[in-house]
Amino acid sequence: MLLAYKAALASPRIRAGAIEASEFPRLADEMEVWAVPRIVVDGVPQWDGSVPEPVFIQRILSATFG
Repeated sequence: MLLAYKAALASPRIRAGAIEASEFPRLADEMEVWAVPRIVVDGVPQWDGSVPEPVFIQRILSATFG
């Protein structure tokens, strides 16, 4: 989550937030949360787990711009 928050601080076009899956089980089901962190871009689940910063940036760019 730290990388997501850092990206949100760096760009007004990015928002980051965390949701406690055990407190919001319906939302966790909708986002298919099976592991944490679960990265969701524009409402579409993208990947699970922590990744190094360069990989995170590349995946965000790929999810956003194809």
